[in-house]
Amino acid sequence: MQQRAVGATGLKVSRLGLGTLTWGRDTDEHEARDQLIAFAEAGGTLLDTAAGYGDGASEELIGNLVGDVVPRDDIVLATKAGISRRRGHRETNTSRGHLLATLDQSLARLQVDHVDLWQVHTWVDDIPFDETLSALDFAVSSGRASYVGISNYSGWQTAQAATWQRAVPGRATIASTQVEYSLLSRGVEQEVLPAAQALGLGVLPWSPLGRGVLTGKYRTGLPADSRAASPHFSNFVGTYLDDRAQRVVEAVVRAAEGLDWTPIEVALVWVRDRPGVTAPIVGARTAAQLKASLGIDELSLPPEIVEALDDVSGGD
Repeated sequence: MQQRAVGATGLKVSRLGLGTLTWGRDTDEHEARDQLIAFAEAGGTLLDTAAGYGDGASEELIGNLVGDVVPRDDIVLATKAGISRRRGHRETNTSRGHLLATLDQSLARLQVDHVDLWQVHTWVDDIPFDETLSALDFAVSSGRASYVGISNYSGWQTAQAATWQRAVPGRATIASTQVEYSLLSRGVEQEVLPAAQALGLGVLPWSPLGRGVLTGKYRTGLPADSRAASPHFSNFVGTYLDDRAQRVVEAVVRAAEGLDWTPIEVALVWVRDRPGVTAPIVGARTAAQLKASLGIDELSLPPEIVEALDDVSGGD
């Protein structure tokens, strides 16, 4: 698998990342092990998790696998802090104290002394901006993180964060931004992507398969083993089970049939090759599902197909 630089930094990652949102909850240790083996054997290096995934269960599972299944030095380990669930409710906190405490907990669960990329998981309005960014500085200066990034920031938030870090000597440069981006979610093209490109941030799209909808699995109903049928993800996926999404999915399927590809390959290659994108983050419940995404490295979409997909998916 080819490698790409993360923005204007020296950090290199595979141009497809492995997401672990379901690890430790819907994906057990055996499936996670098989996924990591398949990913590494395909040349994948970027492994993305978060403290809030399964209340730390994803990180714990990774900690048990990395070093055993694949050497630590072969993995670019990325995690996030700022979103958690307590007593069944989603909580956000990007204060310096909370972020740094969460980072130490993440390192303990991951069984490492540092992560390669540490990201603020979300913007929080009532937390002082400089306080959040100062946590990134300390993470790098203390050796807990090699690089830092942001996630789910709007265009102006992205620009403000990156500019602020560059303006003050000695502050940690923001390497990346992780945002939802797919044929079903193109809003980031308006402001986030231009800001990232102008300021040298790598873009890591999450949910590049439109929360699973672009695989085509929901064209004729709701499979019992799908995320949309899961109590954890039914609302999350249901957002894209509408008429507009159906038109986009049908266009993806037609393109796949014409190219003798799968819909997964069409959707992934489209987002992977968008301007400014470093590596889409692909999540899968099973190793079999993941392997369907790992054969795209040598694929590229014909310009006329890209134009047709752009046309049918334009506008959010």
